[in-house]
Amino acid sequence: MATAMTSDVLSGLGLRSLEGTQTKTNDTNKLSSDNFMELLIAQIQNQDPMKPMDNAEFISQIATINQVTGIQELKTSFDDLSKSLVSNQALQAAGLIGREVLAPTGLGVLQQNGSIRGSVELPNASAKVSVTIYDSAGQMVRRLELGSQAAGDVAFKWDGLREDGTYAAPGTYLVSADAEFSGKNEAVEAYVANQVSGVTLGSSGGLLLDLNGVGLMDFNQVKQIL
Repeated sequence: MATAMTSDVLSGLGLRSLEGTQTKTNDTNKLSSDNFMELLIAQIQNQDPMKPMDNAEFISQIATINQVTGIQELKTSFDDLSKSLVSNQALQAAGLIGREVLAPTGLGVLQQNGSIRGSVELPNASAKVSVTIYDSAGQMVRRLELGSQAAGDVAFKWDGLREDGTYAAPGTYLVSADAEFSGKNEAVEAYVANQVSGVTLGSSGGLLLDLNGVGLMDFNQVKQIL
C-alpha cells in the first residue's frame, strides 16, 4: 500500500503540502495541470516498493491530464475560430451598405417618383396571385393583380401610383400578398427590396442590417442581394 504523502514528505521533496495545494485550488476553483503533475510525481516517488503503482492506473492518470489539457486547447481554438468567422462576416456585410437586399420585412420605402419591388414566394401553383400596398394608416393604396403563376418566386413592382392614378406620397408602405389555392385565398410570404444603410454586430454575435426606413433585420433573413 502506498505511503501517505504527509506535509514532511512533500516538504522534503520540495513540494507544497496538500493543504497549500487545496487552498490554491479553492482560490482558482480548479486543479491546474501543474498541480496535477506535482501530485502525480509525489505519488510515484512515495509508492510502496513492494507494491508499485498499477500500470493501468498510472496510464489512466496520465490520460486524464492529457485529456483535460487537450479539451482546453480545443476550446481555445474554437473560440478563436468563432471570433475570426464573425469578423470576416462583418467585413463582408459592410460591403452591402448602399445595396438592396430582398427580405421578408413586409415594408417598402417609396422615394419621390420611385417604386417598390420584391417577390412573392408560392409553395404551389396558383390561379390568382395579388400584392396589396397599404399606407401607414392601414388604408389600401394599390392592389396589384399578378394573375396565374407557377410555384416558386414571382416578381412584382409597384410604380408608386394609387388606384386613381395619382402618385402616392414618399414614405414607408406595408406590402402583403395572397394567392388562391384550390379555390381558397391564403396569405403568402412577400419579400421586399430595401437599401442597406448600416451593419451592426448584435449582442449574441450575429449581424444585423439597418435597412433604410425599415429598421434592423437579422442578416440571416436575407433571401437575395440585389
